Amino acid sequence: MYDLETRKRALALLDRGLSQNSVSKQTGISRAAIRSWRQRLEPIGRGRASECPRCASRPFDDPSAYAYLLGLYLGDGCISQGKRGVYSLRIACADAWPGLIDACSEAMQVIRPNNKVFRVQRQGCQYVTCLSKHWPCLFPQHGPGKKHDRTIEPAEWQQDIVDAHPWEFIRGLIHSDGCRVINWTTRTVRGERRRYEYPRYFFTNLSADILDLFTSTLDQVGVEWKRANGKNISVARRASVALMDAHVGPKY
Repeated sequence: MYDLETRKRALALLDRGLSQNSVSKQTGISRAAIRSWRQRLEPIGRGRASECPRCASRPFDDPSAYAYLLGLYLGDGCISQGKRGVYSLRIACADAWPGLIDACSEAMQVIRPNNKVFRVQRQGCQYVTCLSKHWPCLFPQHGPGKKHDRTIEPAEWQQDIVDAHPWEFIRGLIHSDGCRVINWTTRTVRGERRRYEYPRYFFTNLSADILDLFTSTLDQVGVEWKRANGKNISVARRASVALMDAHVGPKY
């Protein structure tokens, strides 16, 4: 629970033009709480509930959340059409990472704040799911078949968001199709065999286009990488791993 003064301070920052994400980082208050306080003061009517940032030609309330969700979608997401023109966005999240499931749910709720986000349990994973008529507007990469069998190219407005929030996009991709692992090797020092451990990041995807999006964004933030084989990207240099640890970190 947050006291009244804390709420006033957060809302005052919003009034100054800061985004919900910026206020959350500055104050340590969850974005869900900040969003709830704003909606209580400025209720969203039925017309606004169905408003799509793309259809309304307005900026996203929290573009960093979109960058993260885009990474998740490109890795483990799919969009399917249901009845009456309603689409279902589903992101598969392993049960082993409950924090990731919560982060995915929060990002999805931020993008469609008046649509219900729910979780469907399957063996070993949960599908974080939300229904909306506007998912194809928000993710124009949607199409028939598997992602690696079709061209995946960001729209200009998507690339602008990724360029502005590269780490959130990288984080979404790592949280979907990546991992942080500890490798080890042995060396003989003064006649004694010693074990050395070092962390590294991997990202694996069958789509050459998605791999290129990942590596070009790594280049943008100064992370050195190597292609381990046709579908694996490795980040192993100490400085680059330190950057990834600071901005991405292991799944949780």
